[in-house]
Amino acid sequence: MNLIRNYRNWRRYRETVNELSRLSNRELGDLGISRGDIPFVARKSV
Repeated sequence: MNLIRNYRNWRRYRETVNELSRLSNRELGDLGISRGDIPFVARKSV
């Protein structure tokens, strides 16, 4: 069960990073996120 949960968490993290990375700097700024904050924000989504 732990393996499945870890895999799902990793997928959610990667999906979040990918979605945020597709946004422009202006769109990220509107959300209050800088490009360097993407990994941190994605980790919080897991």
